[in-house]
Amino acid sequence: MNIHEYQAKAILKRFGAPVSEGYPAFTAAEAADAAKKLKGPLYVVKSQIHAGGRGKGKFKELPADAKGGVRLAFSIEDVVKNAKDMLGNTLVTAQTTDAGKQVNRLYIEDGADISRELYLSILVDRAYGRI
Repeated sequence: MNIHEYQAKAILKRFGAPVSEGYPAFTAAEAADAAKKLKGPLYVVKSQIHAGGRGKGKFKELPADAKGGVRLAFSIEDVVKNAKDMLGNTLVTAQTTDAGKQVNRLYIEDGADISRELYLSILVDRAYGRI
């Protein structure tokens, strides 16, 4: 099953896990509206594609020195600028092919002071039908 980060966080939130507030956006205007619902003053604009390494990724259509698919924004105007940079463009990460994946949706999230990050991955052994 492939779900986007914003969908996974909605599920986690439903079960009581603490997650940052955030909203999906499909246009730059929706990104601005999403940011206005958040506390700020720090926002995180996240490309939503089915691949990891989005922050270190590069957009094919942008200059080589452009930032990746996860960006910090310190104002609503920055959120809109980043949204316009990302939407419709192709993000190439370590987990995509060189063809990359087109960014059609974003997740606008409240910024947080992160002291540590944990990742969990579960794989299914198809021979045994178990995790």
